[in-house]
Amino acid sequence: MTDTVPRAVQPAPASPDLRTPAPPPRPSLRTAAHERVLATWGRFLTWPSWVQVVVIYLGTRVLSAVVIELAARWGQNPAGVGVLSPHYLDMVRIWDGEWYERIARHGYPHTLPHGEVGTVDYNSWAFFPLFPMLVRGVLVTGVSFSVAATVVNLVAGTAAAVVIWRLFSQRPGHDRLAVLAVGIWCLLPSAPVLQVAYTEALAALLLSGALLLLVRRQYLWAVPVVLLLGLTRAVAATLLLVVLWHGWLRWRGRAGDPWPVWQQASWAALVVATGVSAVLWPVIVGVATGVPDAFLQTQAAWGQKPADGPFLPWLEWAWTGLGLIGVALLLGVVALSVRVLAGRHTAWLVPELRVFGVAYPVYLLAVVRPITSMWRFLLLDLPIAAALASLAARGSRDRVGSGWWWRVGAVAVLALAALSWWTAVYLTRIPWGDSPP
Repeated sequence: MTDTVPRAVQPAPASPDLRTPAPPPRPSLRTAAHERVLATWGRFLTWPSWVQVVVIYLGTRVLSAVVIELAARWGQNPAGVGVLSPHYLDMVRIWDGEWYERIARHGYPHTLPHGEVGTVDYNSWAFFPLFPMLVRGVLVTGVSFSVAATVVNLVAGTAAAVVIWRLFSQRPGHDRLAVLAVGIWCLLPSAPVLQVAYTEALAALLLSGALLLLVRRQYLWAVPVVLLLGLTRAVAATLLLVVLWHGWLRWRGRAGDPWPVWQQASWAALVVATGVSAVLWPVIVGVATGVPDAFLQTQAAWGQKPADGPFLPWLEWAWTGLGLIGVALLLGVVALSVRVLAGRHTAWLVPELRVFGVAYPVYLLAVVRPITSMWRFLLLDLPIAAALASLAARGSRDRVGSGWWWRVGAVAVLALAALSWWTAVYLTRIPWGDSPP
């Protein structure tokens, strides 16, 4: 009899349809947050471009408001605003805002004030009237000046962002880049002035509107816009050069692109209106005060002296600071800026906007003395944001390549840091200081 080892009884295999599936692994909080961000970003990109622009503008204004509030609490000297514990609304009416409030409530003086030595003293005639008049219209509701100025600039700035996007996207195929450019414009160092009592938001709306109507050849519609611009900021002289450039392009290409007589007459009307806009406010000031050069005398009280000659104050400033090296640095910065604004990173813009982008800073160097307000003035040089957007998205290539989001993110972080620096250094006020925004 042979001994045998009994085999172990093998259990019957379970039926596949009766097995309980293993639960999927739970995503980490970091992964879940990343997925939610991507989903939100994906939905955002499906919205119409103008909606994206509005969201970007309002979002950056909230971000800027936080920076301004922090600067008010931690960096603003109470003596600079006349309030023991400054906050956001106190910063809205700071610097030039005090003059705009005076104009909005009491208007302009009938005569020019004079100082002890007989020269014209600081006065309200230095400030253009359209913005404070619009604020006056909101003041009738009983709100404070800071709230009224905020409302006017929030509406004007939001509209400006949309119009600037339309201007940037006039050439087909660059809609996304145009949205990015507006986003960068909203984060430029001096962008906080778009929501305080300054004229930049209104001027950006009128300037971009005039350029857009010019590009679309709606010359007669542009006439009232450029006249209003002449009551807002001194930009019409540069705009006149752009209008003339546009007319030259149309005349040169009339064989392939007919230029009817009625359009030529409309363009001529716009040329005249833009020229009038350039001198409109100085003429009004002279008539109202009875002193023909009252505006120039008033500007001289703030240190602006056209008799010193174009560009010379900047050259003297550079020479006084660093001598020949300073002059070389100044000329180098100007040359580099012109190259960027006229180079391939603005080639996606319409020619009229590119011409303005180069001509406007040259105009500023010719008529404005060295002053910290140049940061604010350059906010109206819209192609700067377009060039930065192209540089961030394309880098050194001619098309958008991989890794563009890292460059865009780096530009956004640097822009936010520069905006915070500008707010802390220039928007805050020390009564005995002289570094206006």
